[in-house]
Amino acid sequence: MSRLNDFLTEAGIFFLATKDGDQPKLRPLGLHMEMDGKVLFGIGDFKDVYKQLKENPLCEIAACKSDGTWLRYTGKAVFEDDPGYAEAALEAMPHLKEIYNDRTGNRMMIFRLEDAKAVLIHVMGEGESIL
Repeated sequence: MSRLNDFLTEAGIFFLATKDGDQPKLRPLGLHMEMDGKVLFGIGDFKDVYKQLKENPLCEIAACKSDGTWLRYTGKAVFEDDPGYAEAALEAMPHLKEIYNDRTGNRMMIFRLEDAKAVLIHVMGEGESIL
């Protein structure tokens, strides 16, 4: 998991693909963290992406580093119940506290991928499984 988390950190921005009806949806994200042996991601409970993952938890994350190496991380989104994960995410990215707080009513929903596969792919090379 550390290798996956490190790659996402180096890439900075990554993309999460979901399904909205019969239409694929892709959006950039940046929030991820490694805790308790899991790589965790955060999204807002008020966003379409949350509704899409609740309806169909199968998703894929893709990230690319400046050297052209890229990552494909595929699995099933499982939302975590422990509020400590959301608190840790907001401490790691304090500017998000303006969006996720009691005043706005917005909640940070933390998820991980289960039954997942992660593959690093070098520009002209073979994919390398890292999970």
